[in-house]
Amino acid sequence: MSGESWDPDGPGVLRLPSGRLVRGRGLRRPLPDGPTPTYAVYLLGGRPPEVPWRAEWLRWPDFRLPRDRARAVVVLREAWERAARERVEVACGGGRGRTGTALACLAVLDGVPAEDAVAYVRRSYDRRAVETPWQSRYVRRFGR
Repeated sequence: MSGESWDPDGPGVLRLPSGRLVRGRGLRRPLPDGPTPTYAVYLLGGRPPEVPWRAEWLRWPDFRLPRDRARAVVVLREAWERAARERVEVACGGGRGRTGTALACLAVLDGVPAEDAVAYVRRSYDRRAVETPWQSRYVRRFGR
């Protein structure tokens, strides 16, 4: 356990309604200055780079949906639970489509109505988050 949270004004940090802070980012960009994650979820079609913190890999090809949707629910729920006490990062290659979709799913877990979660993430994280119609549909159906 870290005992330290993200800076709420830090790059890519999304504040969920409960107050939990989660950082979204694109792995093609350099790691931001400051504290590192204590737990991360990497949403990639291929194996992510090795990191010195605990990380889960969800096989999730670019512009698509998670290959194993049942596992995605388990991993995202764990990320949401850990965000109450740890620095959680969610990242894909560019930090928008898959990352935005996963952040919207975390918002649903945090109590945002599923039909409002994409707009919430676009308003609070990145206006171009969740890039495809099927990613939006996935969020609306998440957790059902």
